[in-house]
Amino acid sequence: MLVQDGNEQIVEMNNGCICCTVRGDLVRILSTLAARRETGELAFERVIIETTGLADPAPVAQTFFVDDVVQEKYLLDAIVTVVDARHGGEQLDEHHEAQEQVGFADRILVSKVDLVGDEQAQQLMRRLRQMNPRATIRPAHFGETDLKQLLDIRSFSLDAIVDIEPDFLEDVSHEHDDDVTSFVYRTTAPLDRDKLEAFFSATVAIYGAAMLRYKGVLNLAGDDRRAVFQGVHMIFGADIGKSWGANETRETRIVFIGKQLPHDLFKAGLDNCMVREVLQN
Repeated sequence: MLVQDGNEQIVEMNNGCICCTVRGDLVRILSTLAARRETGELAFERVIIETTGLADPAPVAQTFFVDDVVQEKYLLDAIVTVVDARHGGEQLDEHHEAQEQVGFADRILVSKVDLVGDEQAQQLMRRLRQMNPRATIRPAHFGETDLKQLLDIRSFSLDAIVDIEPDFLEDVSHEHDDDVTSFVYRTTAPLDRDKLEAFFSATVAIYGAAMLRYKGVLNLAGDDRRAVFQGVHMIFGADIGKSWGANETRETRIVFIGKQLPHDLFKAGLDNCMVREVLQN
């Protein structure tokens, strides 16, 4: 159903959950909107998709990578998750879907902070930051926020820089036993391209369903340019980025966000991709 009111057009799907049974409908609607835009019937700059509070965002994100028409006509900009400051802690405890939405997010808005104390709001934001260190977390006072923080983020662009909260790299104790956790792999040792490709191919085959988001900058042996990549579950892409600076530390940084991922196993696999000859010099 297309609801048009002034400058806004709203498509409402009532025949199923957007994250599973109607992904085909989502592809059809996006394709139809693009076609109507090309003919001049509709004029729009972006499409904003709002899911239910318990939707799995993964199939929605994957739609923009697995369908040729959608991939040609659209660029997935970012995933924004809104967390209720008053009830967010309980929702994270009770609903795995809520944890997945936090893990997938590029931006997290903590709403209703005006209804709770500062200590409760800060405690929730610390928990969110431990679950997803790559997302920008901002409080929303009285439902107000700067739209510039939510639009044109380009978080799925491969040339985006991985920015990890410095505090996350410190050894912190977790107050909650969340299924969705995150960890960062870092090394200045160059990595072998073939071994790295084999590692990720094997890893996503086994743990892909639990790997919500992963993104990184790679220092590849024999290449003066950094490689950048990111993935959603089993789908990932990579490209060669800009050259390393003359005085820049060539460091691989990868952040993994997922459900009960074996951190030690991932680290051992990535360590095995190091170029040993260089390490011996």
